[in-house]
Amino acid sequence: MTTKVSSLLHRIAISEICVALVTLTFGALVTTKHAGMAFPDWPTSDGYLMVTYPWLKDYAVNWNKFLEHGHRLAGMLIGMWSIGLVICTFCLDQRKWVRGLAVGILLGVICQGILGGFRVQLNDRGLAMLHGIFAAIVFSLMGALAVSTSTGWFAVTENSNRSQRMGKFQGFALILMAVLVMQYLFGSMIRHQGRGLHEHLGLGILALLLVVANAIMAQRAESRWLRRGALVLLMVGFGQVGLGLGTWVVKFGLAQVGYVAVMDSLQQVLLRTAHMVWGVVTLMTAVVYLMKVFRVAAVSPRLSEPVLELRRSASLVQSGGAR
Repeated sequence: MTTKVSSLLHRIAISEICVALVTLTFGALVTTKHAGMAFPDWPTSDGYLMVTYPWLKDYAVNWNKFLEHGHRLAGMLIGMWSIGLVICTFCLDQRKWVRGLAVGILLGVICQGILGGFRVQLNDRGLAMLHGIFAAIVFSLMGALAVSTSTGWFAVTENSNRSQRMGKFQGFALILMAVLVMQYLFGSMIRHQGRGLHEHLGLGILALLLVVANAIMAQRAESRWLRRGALVLLMVGFGQVGLGLGTWVVKFGLAQVGYVAVMDSLQQVLLRTAHMVWGVVTLMTAVVYLMKVFRVAAVSPRLSEPVLELRRSASLVQSGGAR
């Protein structure tokens, strides 16, 4: 695949992430405002078809219906965008696993829509939590497609170190990923079930320490692509910690400065929503970094083979000369 084609597909993959962020934001607002049951029916909205419901009339009049139907429309949009992504991937990329990843994203979006529909029909908050968790999985797959179509993915063969061992980087990245996943799960429990706060806080501290340690360790890597990925993850992680602290203050107040939390205040809604959305972005960034680590690790042994072959040849020449 040429660099020009790779760049085009990469832009399309990035656009998929941007559209998905709109869907995520509407979904997070729905959860924050407890608006998931604004409409008792699905796939219709108060009996209207998805595109015929007078959505804008609810603006500033009935926020719950405005947010819920906006989430449904955004879900429809990301579904159509995902179909286009699959078509473009099959036309522009010959790698079977990348094509499979694009199809997986489309299937994930479809399943996510059906899951959201069952959440409404059954009025089940457990399904609402599963709906939010699965959204993070699908969004992370989108990040995986974006990084696998980036120019850095193909250029890494020229920038990787031939002798550096990547095992420790892979192990650390996997541990960091596991901690972030668990922390996100506990965060979902807080939003949907009102429990798991202390576990979420404890894992948040551990995740921050691991992200910082990972960034320090990654600076020893020969691949600038990998070093940059670790720094991006560090910045995203610090952003999530800042949003988490802000969410704590607007939800529980801060007596030291006389701040009293107000339920459903604008500050509370915005910060809680931003914290949730950025948590999904943090997970996706960790997945992207993990793929970068394994990409560099997969390429490095192949780069070492010519060197090892030369050494074997030299050894045979020397042994032959000795005879």
